[in-house]
Amino acid sequence: IASEGVLAPPACARAPVIGGRHRHSLPMRPGDNIIPVPTALFMVQVKSECHFSNSTRQVHFLDRYIYNREELVRFDSHVGEDLAVSELGRPAAELWNRQKDALQRARAAVHTFCRINKLTVSLAIPSTFSLLLEPTVTVYPAKTQPLWHHSLLVCSVNGFYPGHTEVRCFQNGLIPNGDWTFQTMVMLEIVPQSGEVYTCHVEHPSWTSPVTVEWRTRCEPPRDKMLSRIGACVMGLLFPGVGLLLIGH
Repeated sequence: IASEGVLAPPACARAPVIGGRHRHSLPMRPGDNIIPVPTALFMVQVKSECHFSNSTRQVHFLDRYIYNREELVRFDSHVGEDLAVSELGRPAAELWNRQKDALQRARAAVHTFCRINKLTVSLAIPSTFSLLLEPTVTVYPAKTQPLWHHSLLVCSVNGFYPGHTEVRCFQNGLIPNGDWTFQTMVMLEIVPQSGEVYTCHVEHPSWTSPVTVEWRTRCEPPRDKMLSRIGACVMGLLFPGVGLLLIGH
């Protein structure tokens, strides 16, 4: 993705300030301007590049600013900030790196710009890309219940693409997230007992091997056993007292 504009050459002994800064979803930065009095025409290029490897597992985002066929500044997602490619670009790089909000949005462009655009193209032209977004898997009880009571355990699989997935307990329908990804939930009726471990086993094309997430019950005795232990302790405290009274008489 590239955009071009025309700038006047920089004043003598002054580093050029790059104009036309419009990084995809990013606003123009406060230091951006066009030098007002042109004496000759020069070309400014802004190139936003997304480099994919291993499908979408690894994304390298570059935002490059080129003045008169010389690259001055680039944002590199592997580094997380703007880099001066030449001395002329150093003032702009230092200025932009101080703008924390814009810098944070630039860092997020790996997903908000690269992956989303790739997803849009892959939906429009399915043969163009093989897009894979890895699911996030969590396991939790639907409601907090004491041990030895019926409960529902939820396995939540969220944010994956494509929509096909395998969840070992049982398969529910896919629910659209609203951002082109999918989610699914599997619920397992259980009667939790102390020390038991429940495992959610998920398979998805974006993973090279299945992922398992565990949920463990808290170690606490059943309520009736706990009451009997409390009763035994109380009786144990009472009987020695009675024995002392008998001896005293």
